[in-house]
Amino acid sequence: MPHPYEWPTPDYRIDGLKPATERIEDDFDSVTLSDDMFVTLAAHHSADGRDSYLLLYDRSAIWDIPGTAEYVTLHLIRDVERQTFTFEHDRHPILPLAQNWLIRQGCPPAGTEPTDHHGPRPADAITVRLEDRLRTDLDDRYEVIDHYTDNPCSFDRGVEVYTVVCDNDPDSAQAPYRVFLQETTRDLRSYTMREGAFTTAEAACAWATERNSPLPTAPVPHVRRAQTARARSTLHGRGLSVPPAPVALPRPTTPASSHPRRGAL
Repeated sequence: MPHPYEWPTPDYRIDGLKPATERIEDDFDSVTLSDDMFVTLAAHHSADGRDSYLLLYDRSAIWDIPGTAEYVTLHLIRDVERQTFTFEHDRHPILPLAQNWLIRQGCPPAGTEPTDHHGPRPADAITVRLEDRLRTDLDDRYEVIDHYTDNPCSFDRGVEVYTVVCDNDPDSAQAPYRVFLQETTRDLRSYTMREGAFTTAEAACAWATERNSPLPTAPVPHVRRAQTARARSTLHGRGLSVPPAPVALPRPTTPASSHPRRGAL
């Protein structure tokens, strides 16, 4: 009888194909070495069979270097005539940045939506609005400078992720360095995201690690009516008026002390 927390390995759809080069083979083996610990959140396969886009949650990240990002994205490209494949991949600290990467690779936005509600839900409209902006802005607006995932792997306290970015939007010129702070409740049911604004990268990184003052709130940008309606629609579609109780992604049990918290409040 299978363990209740076992998931199938990702559907790479490369049976009968070989890596295009030895470097591709080595890189693919390295990226997928622990794929029995991957949970497939979303997968999209093109109708012509050339491309596959995978959004994965890596349960083994807690055993990596402290702070390691837990989301993995893969874009597999097949050459049917030559019976070979290549791929692109990346790691991301938060879900909307992972979705943004896949969309920029050519995945339809709908193909990046998680198919099962394994994890916590956004707790409020601010979180939905920020995630929507990070997910859909495809014009090189945000450059990730630093990030850290603090996952204690216990119910004593929730998961916390900070992401420091440079915001290249002209409206953000006075304080272009932003900290996106995501905090998940210890019961893993919901999470919030907040944005802080800083004039320098050093100040943003210092706040993220030291936490000796409240997060300097970023100015609320001008939001078009259509964008506001979309955020409200997304919020309603996720059932936030009566929050459901999603099933938390099970993580391997490991002592919290082995993962020192960086920048604890």
